[in-house]
Amino acid sequence: MDAELERKFGVVVVGVGRAGTVRIRDLRDPHSSAFLNLIGFVSRRELGSLDGVQQISLEDALCSQEIGVAYICSESSSHEDYIRQFLQAGKHVLVEYPMTLSFTAAQDLWELAAQKGKVLHEEHVELLMEEFAFLKQEVMGKELLKGSLHFTASPLEEEKFGFPAFSGISRLTWLVCLFGELSLISATLEDRKEDQYLKMTVQLETQNKGLLCWIEEKGPGLKRNRYLSFQFKSGSLENVPNVGVNKNIFLKDQDIFIQKLLGQVSAEDLAAEKKRILHCLGLAEDIQKLCRPKK
Repeated sequence: MDAELERKFGVVVVGVGRAGTVRIRDLRDPHSSAFLNLIGFVSRRELGSLDGVQQISLEDALCSQEIGVAYICSESSSHEDYIRQFLQAGKHVLVEYPMTLSFTAAQDLWELAAQKGKVLHEEHVELLMEEFAFLKQEVMGKELLKGSLHFTASPLEEEKFGFPAFSGISRLTWLVCLFGELSLISATLEDRKEDQYLKMTVQLETQNKGLLCWIEEKGPGLKRNRYLSFQFKSGSLENVPNVGVNKNIFLKDQDIFIQKLLGQVSAEDLAAEKKRILHCLGLAEDIQKLCRPKK
C-alpha cells in the first residue's frame, strides 16, 4: 500500500441538518473509515456533541493540522464563503449542490482549488439514483423531439437555498446528463409571496433542436413529486416506473470523492464533470436573470 493510501484524511462536517447528519453516519461506515477519519463538526447551534462526535469552532477547524477535508452541508447561501475559507486553509472540500449561487463564484473557486492543488467536489446524488440509471438506459441512442420535467414540493426559503433554478439544479443536471448541453429559450416566474406559491417555467433546447420544458412549482400542500414525459422519434416515455430503492446514494457519492482524493479519477473525467457543473450553474444564473431582471 502506498503512503497516500495509508494516510487517513481528517474530516470536519460543517452544518448538521439532514445532509450533515447523513454525512456523519456515512463517515462511520467501515469502508469510509479506512480513508477518512471524522474529527468533529461545526454548527451555529451550540450542541456540544452529536452521537459522540465533538463540536468544534470554525476557526479551530480551519487551523487544525489534523483536518484535511471539509464537508460543507450548510444552507446553499453560505456555501461559497465556507468553500473559499477551507480551500484557502489548504483543505479538500466536498460540498452539497449547488456549490454556489453564482456562475462566476464557482469559476473562481475551481481556480482557487487548482492553485491550492486541492479537490473540490460538488455532490450530485441525484445521478446515483435508480430512476436516473433507468432513464439513462431508456434515452440512450434516441432523438428527443420534446419533453418536460415538472417538480413539485413545499415552499423553500429563497434567502437560504437560492433562486429555484439553483435550488432545483439537480433536475437541470438530470436534463443535461440525459440530453447534453442545453440552450435557454425563455424563462418565466409566477411568484405569489402572500400565498407562499412560486412557479418557474423554463424552455430549453437540445443541440439537435429538441425542446424541453422544466417546471419547478413550490407551494403549501404540494407533495414532493416529479412528473416527466419525453417524446422521441421512436416512441415516448411517461414517468419512471418504480425501479427500486435508492440505496446508500450519499455513501456512493463519498466513494467518488475518496477516489478523487486518492488521484484515481482521470483528468478527462474531472474536466468533463467540471464543465457540466459550470454549464448547469451558468444556465441557472441566466434563468434567474430572465425571471428577475435587475431594476
